[in-house]
Amino acid sequence: MVLRDSPLTAPAPEEVPLPNAPLVRVITRISFPPVVSIGKSEFIAPFQEAVRASYPVLRPEQTLGLFIGRVPPTTPPTAQTTWRFSDTKDAWRVSLAADFLALETTAYLSRTDFVDRFRVVVNALAEYINPQVIDRVGLRYIDRVTGDPLKTLSKYVRSEVMGILATAAAKNVRHAMSESMFDIPNTKAQLLARWGQLPPNATVDPAALDAIAEPSWILDLDMFRATSGPFDSKLVVSEVDEYADRIYTFFRWAVTDDFLRLYGGRV
Repeated sequence: MVLRDSPLTAPAPEEVPLPNAPLVRVITRISFPPVVSIGKSEFIAPFQEAVRASYPVLRPEQTLGLFIGRVPPTTPPTAQTTWRFSDTKDAWRVSLAADFLALETTAYLSRTDFVDRFRVVVNALAEYINPQVIDRVGLRYIDRVTGDPLKTLSKYVRSEVMGILATAAAKNVRHAMSESMFDIPNTKAQLLARWGQLPPNATVDPAALDAIAEPSWILDLDMFRATSGPFDSKLVVSEVDEYADRIYTFFRWAVTDDFLRLYGGRV
């Protein structure tokens, strides 16, 4: 199926499960004004109990707060604790810090499963932290193609996305990335789309995409809104579900049916 309408407004197509999906990471994150008590172990204990059945491994990390702005701070950045809760295989991880909550996985099964897991941690946030205000909500999917499909990539990716890789210069390309930021009509959200070819041992984001020892082609779709509003756990989960719809629509616009078949999809 070829999406002929804009992927920013077209209805989401029916999902085609990909048993061998090239999806390497999915991340959702909500940011809020700092709740400094989150750094205290006695304060975080009830949250841990709410998620411990699925994420029994806790590994706190000390990180430095980042400064964003034109004028440098007059005092050094202070360390903050990020609580990392993960499953025993480290395939699923919940991160909680003074100003954000995130859920990420390298073992994505389905949108339903992901949203259900997100609902559990957001409900725990509402019950035990209650940030009251949300500054940002985001969802990101990263796909990576490696191996023989790179030799015939035009079979799997639509021509508008191929760019320079569809020309005679492709055989000499070492690194070629495209980046576009879209406003999503009738919403406050935006979609940052990046795609292109990476050489061995390269990445565009070390925190989300591991460097590997072979060339690859990535499709990195990050939808978010960065406007403040009241925290409502049901609305936040619904928003992330809607973002998943739009990201999937863009994904289906960018790839061909041969791409779906390559990774086990039935179309």
